[in-house]
Amino acid sequence: MPTVLDKFKMQGQVALITGAAGLLGRQFALALAQAGAAVMLADLASDQAAEYAAELQAQGFNAAALRADVTELESAQAMVAVTLAHFGRLDVLINSAALDPKFDPEHSSSQVANAFETYSLESWRQALDVNLTGMFLASQAAVAPMLRQGKGVIVNICSTYGLNGPDQRLYERPDGSRSFKPAYYSVTKAGVLGFTRYLAAYYAGQNIRVNALTPGGVFNGHDDVFTQAYSSRTILGRMAHLDEMSAAMLFLCSDASSYMTGGNLVVDGGWTAW
Repeated sequence: MPTVLDKFKMQGQVALITGAAGLLGRQFALALAQAGAAVMLADLASDQAAEYAAELQAQGFNAAALRADVTELESAQAMVAVTLAHFGRLDVLINSAALDPKFDPEHSSSQVANAFETYSLESWRQALDVNLTGMFLASQAAVAPMLRQGKGVIVNICSTYGLNGPDQRLYERPDGSRSFKPAYYSVTKAGVLGFTRYLAAYYAGQNIRVNALTPGGVFNGHDDVFTQAYSSRTILGRMAHLDEMSAAMLFLCSDASSYMTGGNLVVDGGWTAW
């Protein structure tokens, strides 16, 4: 007799993950592979995606990688075509590719020029291209085989800053210097929710489910000042561990969420609850 745990199994399914070489993209690929899915890792950083696909293969999982620029129509279409040629089908698309201004040690120094008053039009347009147009193009390419199969799942990655405005006080330093979470991030992530609801409604009755996952801040070697400032804003009093979005992603991709579409699953340690 099938159990509730059987609903989380993904044997025989194929998942395509954009931004798969990124911090969370890798975790999503691992979670779905562990559940039995074949995974295609798509990223502009193709070498890193290929390296991680090889790691998954070494663990006995069915994984492959390809280079994709989701802002280019031909590249998005080729990404889906290669996935179909390699695995024979496409059941799940995870739209994880995005420009995400991070504040871990590797990236924090690059955020000092993000003040709204002087933010460049070129950077604004680039962010819209990646975070929204890229999601549009990847989804547009992926729905064609899903419609032919009569079933499909799309999961779009949002952010707490798509729900609430950024608390810029988090990015103040003890010496008085400041960085900023740029305007495009909140704007594009709010747009992700609108796009998610649009697609869910558009494919009503066609067995294509579309949902969003909204992660809170994930710890990635952040310094003590930032970690403590961020943690004090959450009900659970800490940043997320690297793997704490994986079960939520598996839920959204699998039949465990079969009665959910047009929704937004928030996993933020209580950040948006107060």
